[in-house]
Amino acid sequence: MESTHVISIMNVEENVAHMKEKKTFQFPLPPIFTSYFRDKQMKSNLDTRKIIHSIKVGISLVLVSLLYLLNPLFEQVGENAMWAIMTVIVMFEFSAGATLGKGFNRGIGTIFGGGLGCLAAVFARSIGGVGNSIIIGTSLFIFGSVATYFRLVPRIKKRYDYGAMIFILTFNLVVVSGVRADDSVWEIARERLLNIVMGFIVCICVSLFVFPLWASDELHDSTVSRFLDLANTIQGCLEECTKFVSEKENQPRASFIVCKSVLNSKSKDELLANFAKWEPWHGKFGFSYPWEKYLQIGEVLRELAALILAVGRYLQSSKQSMASLRHSKWVHLEPCEAIGSRVAWTLRELGDCMKQMRKCEAEANISAKLKAAREELSLVISTSKIAELENGEVLTIASFVLLLMEVVDKVEELAKELEELGDIAGFSIHVTPVSS
Repeated sequence: MESTHVISIMNVEENVAHMKEKKTFQFPLPPIFTSYFRDKQMKSNLDTRKIIHSIKVGISLVLVSLLYLLNPLFEQVGENAMWAIMTVIVMFEFSAGATLGKGFNRGIGTIFGGGLGCLAAVFARSIGGVGNSIIIGTSLFIFGSVATYFRLVPRIKKRYDYGAMIFILTFNLVVVSGVRADDSVWEIARERLLNIVMGFIVCICVSLFVFPLWASDELHDSTVSRFLDLANTIQGCLEECTKFVSEKENQPRASFIVCKSVLNSKSKDELLANFAKWEPWHGKFGFSYPWEKYLQIGEVLRELAALILAVGRYLQSSKQSMASLRHSKWVHLEPCEAIGSRVAWTLRELGDCMKQMRKCEAEANISAKLKAAREELSLVISTSKIAELENGEVLTIASFVLLLMEVVDKVEELAKELEELGDIAGFSIHVTPVSS
């Protein structure tokens, strides 16, 4: 006796009618307009930060130039005050973390380069004659080659490349100038190091205490904004399915510029995370904050953006094939809009949790929405009647459903990553009630 597998399918018309009854009478702006206004606001904020940074650099240059302008200070530092000015120019960066990281690298490179350079210069002076030139040339070759090799090591290059470069520069300057100078090489090194420390102090004080700009805030806010942007994009993308069904050809197309922007965000995220690691405890971020987890979340967001872009391109390239299914009794594209709404709601909820730094209880809230989205996918095609469709129609709808399933799975992975971030970073526990 053959076994029969029965697949229960919900009544499509009742389900769609039930969803329409729950909709409130609203006039939401299309995603492309909400994204436009948010981009304008972010651009305005960025312009303000640029002005603040420029003013801070000007203040630092004025303060460090007092070493030249004021006679009592000039008598103490002399012509070496130029090193303090050079330090401010090359060290002051846009964010506090970048300035601290560059200052630390410059300090370490100057100390080690200057110290070893002094030892090499003193040793060369003590030998004199031809041996002097041999010692200088040999030391330059050895230390320059070794430091350059370490600059090529990825782990060192990522955080200490500038320090290695300063080491090479300082070592060469001290060794070469120490051989020809009449004064003590130790005195030259001491005066230059003192001026560099003065420039470093000016940079750090102005960067941290005058309207500080934090790389950590920028990384946090940019990651949160990607949740919202991708939510608007996937919702607008799946609303095009409704256009195919209702034959509304004049509806605006979903914009995929956001997806391309997210796909190109990796280098920026890595740079901001590197700067954020140098920053002290401030605001909502403490020491040893899990910035690596932000990079993992950013990677999942990029994978999600690629899937959404694939869904959008597939809809555009298969427009005629999808339109031919609008009158089929075995295929129902109406639930696509509901699927987009559920996935978009999940992304907005995750973004809001990350913005407010509170834990999302995935089992009680997020998972329920994603489960409902999977149930909506079962309404797109009646699997028990798939044999009634032509081969081309089967391929079209199967590929579309598969892509949507990948999107839902990726959003679920994103929810787990955010839940892990909440555990590591100690987010506050807050259970959001499940919305209809």
